[in-house]
Amino acid sequence: MSELVAVSGGAFSMGSTAFYPEEGPVFEAWVEPFSIDTFAVTNAEYAEFVDATGYITVAERELDPADFPGADPAALVPGSLVFTPTDGPVDLRDWRQWWRWVPGAYWRDPRGDGRGIQNLADHPVVQVALEDAEAFASWAGKRLPTEAEWEFAARGGLNGATYAWGDEPNEGELRANTWQGSFPYRNTGANGWVGTAPVGSFAPNDFGLFDMTGNTWEWTSTEWSAQHADPTTSCGCGPSDAGNSDPAAVTQLVLKGGSHLCAPEYCLRYRPAARSQQSSDSATTHIGFRCAR
Repeated sequence: MSELVAVSGGAFSMGSTAFYPEEGPVFEAWVEPFSIDTFAVTNAEYAEFVDATGYITVAERELDPADFPGADPAALVPGSLVFTPTDGPVDLRDWRQWWRWVPGAYWRDPRGDGRGIQNLADHPVVQVALEDAEAFASWAGKRLPTEAEWEFAARGGLNGATYAWGDEPNEGELRANTWQGSFPYRNTGANGWVGTAPVGSFAPNDFGLFDMTGNTWEWTSTEWSAQHADPTTSCGCGPSDAGNSDPAAVTQLVLKGGSHLCAPEYCLRYRPAARSQQSSDSATTHIGFRCAR
């Protein structure tokens, strides 16, 4: 299991007004002392949990036709969302250009193509919905961090800095696994990694925490609230309501950290202040989690 790093807590400037409207306003937040995982939960760790408990993730469960009125029952099979690069430039306002529903895609086979995770044991687990992350956390004697805890930890003591490492962009000597190239069709890879990278592949922040930005978005326990953001906005690199027959009826949670799909010209959200709205029942190839206590 990933080791926990003790965080002393305290006051900090939460949010930003320099990038996207959902990140504002900036205000003084306070967190009590807590501990948080050094790394995101990996495929190997999640496999240990599933093998011990027999847990079945949301993406593996049969779909109830009553939740999808008018849909062809034959098409209602377990699966999840998989990022698929386009052949060239597309309208970046439509995430459906690069996301597709893949029957059979789940955490042990995140792309749904049979390649599985045999060589990805130390990569962050993906294709986990909120319930799946919470189940692991409970089994491990932990919980999910709140949005404020997550942002405080990601800043690593650099209060007000743009990135987890300071104010320099993620260029040259890369500090996070983010999209390198033109989204969503050309990615040359971050230090050789296209898609997720093994946890700990990039330098830690000043609290000794790895991959607090980039690699995968991470679930928090905080519900999306208009008090800190405009609830109509979300990160276009990941669908906020895909796969739901009635998104308004599903709890919307805050994701933090950005992912390997974030590109500066489109989704510059690999920053501690960045946040995205996500439906609790969604599982994709760019969302993972880490635990707190």
